[in-house]
Amino acid sequence: MQFSGENLSCIRGERVVFSKLNFHVKPGNALIITGSNGSGKTSLLRLIAGLTTPESGYISWGDSPILEKPENHSDRLHYIGHLNALKSTISVLENLKSWSFLHGGNTKTVINAIKSLNLDGLEDIPCRYLSSGQKQRVTLARLIASDAPLWLLDEPTNALDQNSVDLLHSLINKHLEKGGMLIIATNTELQVEKYRELKMDDFSGSHEILTSDK
Repeated sequence: MQFSGENLSCIRGERVVFSKLNFHVKPGNALIITGSNGSGKTSLLRLIAGLTTPESGYISWGDSPILEKPENHSDRLHYIGHLNALKSTISVLENLKSWSFLHGGNTKTVINAIKSLNLDGLEDIPCRYLSSGQKQRVTLARLIASDAPLWLLDEPTNALDQNSVDLLHSLINKHLEKGGMLIIATNTELQVEKYRELKMDDFSGSHEILTSDK
């Protein structure tokens, strides 16, 4: 099932952030969105997540525009933005359980998420006592705590040390190997095999999509 956007444009205030933008992602593949600050990386991710609507164009899952049934689109994705959205007063385990159970996960997937992000030993600690890197790992653990075919990640390596970045690369590649899809905004080099790059800086016209055989 291909996920795609056609002739997308985005306006914020009186500024055209980008226009005439096209993308497509197939199962098992990643789209890496790169560009300078203000080029529209986060704005595009929010459109893709269905949180905002484009000025023109449309985004489709297969043949169905996502805005026709936004609840279905919400169920098929995990979106992790700049805010971790953790409840600071409850524990790591409680945060992940509340997220997972609302998104079709269970106790087994929560335990697997904790192990996958090296959060063992932190389960009972309230999130307000965690470091920035630990909070980011708890946030990323949501990707494993419940299943979704489409991952949308906005600068997910922020605050992560190299070991945690390597863990994220491993999780991403496992997700793609299972036929999942990834759209990620980052200027950090990622160790993924099948990807396309979408460069945002030339927002006044159609954006070039480069295919890599890495």
